Amino acid sequence: MNDDASYDLDAGPDPADYAASTPEPPSETGGRVVRAVGIGPGSPEYLVSRAERALQEADVAVGFETVVDLVRGRTDADWLTCGYADEAAALEAFAERVAGGERGVAVLMGDPNHSGYQFVGKVERALDEAADDSVGLRVVPGISSLQVAASRARTPMEDATFVTLHKSGGLDDDLARLRRDAGDRHLLVLPRPFDWMPGDIARDLLDNGCDRSDGALVCERLTRDDEAITRTTVGELARHAGGTDRSDTPFSDLSVLVVRR
Repeated sequence: MNDDASYDLDAGPDPADYAASTPEPPSETGGRVVRAVGIGPGSPEYLVSRAERALQEADVAVGFETVVDLVRGRTDADWLTCGYADEAAALEAFAERVAGGERGVAVLMGDPNHSGYQFVGKVERALDEAADDSVGLRVVPGISSLQVAASRARTPMEDATFVTLHKSGGLDDDLARLRRDAGDRHLLVLPRPFDWMPGDIARDLLDNGCDRSDGALVCERLTRDDEAITRTTVGELARHAGGTDRSDTPFSDLSVLVVRR
């Protein structure tokens, strides 16, 4: 995530702030709408029906290739896939086609409200620039791996602190929240590949007063056929700290870290 070259956080607003700047307008205002849909954590059984209907109604769809691969067969829409390097070009092409009258949908892993707001903001900004604010964006929530992890770990959301590190830019405020609440609340964390993986988070918590014996679960590829859950402690998990490459961690980039209070 930290090598995202499609925009510069120092040169303009964080796309997440752009997306969250105002509430969605009331639905009765009418107008054309693009939907940003969460497709769930991976298993097709976790794709909500409203998201599936949005896919089926679309003429053109945009998303990261790893996300698109999970729902490609559920729509006849023309797919514009991208990675971080060509993200801006794909979104520009998508917005131009929507401005020209096509029905569009953007797809995100899980639930857009959980670590997807930077992409939501990029989609919305591209639409605003291409269609002069004549096309609105509506978020269709989905089931997140975060929700599944909370269920597997039996950590009620009202008793937990959720932090996503899976984003570009600085993480100081997010890490401060984890350090503040460790021991008092359950922690649900979306790591950032591959510089802030579960081992790195555990090491930071230990360095800031967390108990080595606190229980931890690393939930990988939730709801998929190869789902795996490692049950350990913060102290043991911290042994995997260090490095910035895939080979430096035993855990998948599709992971949720849970630290029980």
